Amino acid sequence: MAWLTLIVDTDAKHAEGLSDALLEHGALSVDLLDADADTPDEQAIFGEPGEPPPGVWQHNRVSALFDADKDVTAILRAAASDIGLEQLPEYRIETLADNDWVRLTQSQFEPIPISTRLWIVPTWHTPADPSAINIVLDPGLAFGTGSHPTTRLCLRWLDSNLLGGESVLDYGCGSGILAIAALKLGAARAIGVDVDAQAVTASRDNAIANKIANVSFYLPDAAPKNTYDLVVANILTNPLRLLAPLLADATRPGGQIVLSGILEAQAQEVMNIYQQWFELNAPIFEDGWSCLSGRKR
Repeated sequence: MAWLTLIVDTDAKHAEGLSDALLEHGALSVDLLDADADTPDEQAIFGEPGEPPPGVWQHNRVSALFDADKDVTAILRAAASDIGLEQLPEYRIETLADNDWVRLTQSQFEPIPISTRLWIVPTWHTPADPSAINIVLDPGLAFGTGSHPTTRLCLRWLDSNLLGGESVLDYGCGSGILAIAALKLGAARAIGVDVDAQAVTASRDNAIANKIANVSFYLPDAAPKNTYDLVVANILTNPLRLLAPLLADATRPGGQIVLSGILEAQAQEVMNIYQQWFELNAPIFEDGWSCLSGRKR
């Protein structure tokens, strides 16, 4: 059996209404995504501590799934009429073939060598090198599988720079991969923080799978207010701008910070902000992404 996927770009004013109308007209499911994802205009959907929630994205991509026998264009026309759109927004229709979705998803995540001694291993794989430091990971619903350049950049920094015994704050922990890696590489204790409750749950589950102690994961308001030897934040440029004072306060004098999730073109802007508190190293780039690091004065 195959399905049809309707993909529509629309503005913040109409995105939720169009999504609801498509469901009422027979869509099997509807996803709402940031149409500016992976660009300098990418917008965080969650509010950060001390800041009002940003609400929906300004440029939205509605993706709706239908049975193959549906007249998707007619459904879009009816849904648009329901919410007062006189002209159809730009759209396209794609065919989605039937697959074994579990097997297909798992096939996209193979063991990833980060360095000669550090590997990321999905839970359904056997480690290629049992003697290596293997981080067992279920990608789940949270960001951080080791496949994205920003995650690899942070993991390589940890592998090269941790001396052992450090306290670590992983802000925007996603799957918990960086906090778990830091502990496996010799850190003494770690805290992970994320605004997404699903990420906190995924992080806790991954810590258990890796038999990791001395780590806790929190939503921001519940996190302890401490200072740390190392603060790592692999998120996005806009949240990093807002969080700069918070992350600086969380880093002890003489401690280090590692920042990623930053497009290469945005690196200097972020450096200009964090130079208020840190002596920064030259940025490291991979596939258009940046990793910044430095030591607090």
